[in-house]
Order: sequence, then C-alpha cells, then structure tokens
Amino acid sequence: MDMRFAGFDRDDGNIEKCQKHGVSIEEIEALFSSVEFTVFEDDFHSVDEHRLRMIGRNPGGRFIFLGFTIRMFEGEDFVRVFTARYMRKKEIDNYAQKETSRTEN
Repeated sequence: MDMRFAGFDRDDGNIEKCQKHGVSIEEIEALFSSVEFTVFEDDFHSVDEHRLRMIGRNPGGRFIFLGFTIRMFEGEDFVRVFTARYMRKKEIDNYAQKETSRTEN
C-alpha cells in the first residue's frame, strides 16, 4: 500500500480521542514514517468512508493499533486518525502468530 500523503487531518475532537488511551500525537505520526508497520482493510467500519487499520511499534518497541482513513483536500491526501491505543498482550501474541504464519508461506 502506498502511504504517501501531504499531512494529517486533525482537530481537537480526534486529537482528544486518540490521546484518550495514552498514545501521543508524536507516536501516532511516527508510525507512518516507520519502516515496519502493517495496514489492513477495515471492511466492517467502512460504511461511509474507506477505513484502514494499522499495527506498528513506537520508538520504545510498544505495539500500537490505529484506525484511520485518507481524506482528500484540494487534490492532496491527508491521514485522519480516529482511534489509537496500545495493544494488549493477547492481541500482540495473535498478531505475531499470524505474521509468522504469513512469512513462512
């Protein structure tokens, strides 16, 4: 997936919601420039707009889950993150197991 975009679309509402779970704006933005992340289609939540999910790690190695969409303004793509949280151990283990299976095939 091509992750080039012009910037981030944010306002007080989505910044507050993202930080509710303790993930900083800096951590969120760093995931998009990270070398290692995984993006999934979010068909369940893609009712009014195309939504995506991302799993990556912050600089300290902690796993973060993001929900986001791409919105176009004046011909350029902007990322709008609508949820961000640290992943629970069970989620991390499940993700690691799926990634191991995927790379072995």
